Amino acid sequence: MVKVYGIKNCDSVKKALSFFKKHAIEYELFDFKTQELPCEKINYWLTKVDINKLFNARSTTYRNLKLKELNLNDEEKAQWLCRENLLIKRPVVEFDDEVIVGYNEQEYITKFNI
Repeated sequence: MVKVYGIKNCDSVKKALSFFKKHAIEYELFDFKTQELPCEKINYWLTKVDINKLFNARSTTYRNLKLKELNLNDEEKAQWLCRENLLIKRPVVEFDDEVIVGYNEQEYITKFNI
């Protein structure tokens, strides 16, 4: 089963969920606002994708925390992802030992053989 990580009111997450519904792909949503994501999961994702793809430097949370001023290195970014899950670019889609970050319909079509 596909696992989708994000927040249910995020436009990109909504698009991903709509895609999976349209193509009858079973999924489970993990909502960052109602569930705490273990740091181990983030560290696992970082073995699959680059930190700069996972770390959302364009998010409202990033701006509100004034993280740009800190000029974070990769290790510090990973620590912030564990501390504040809303810094994670959404959605994160897990399936068959793969991780896709962000909504990308063409990539979904390719990965799910549609």
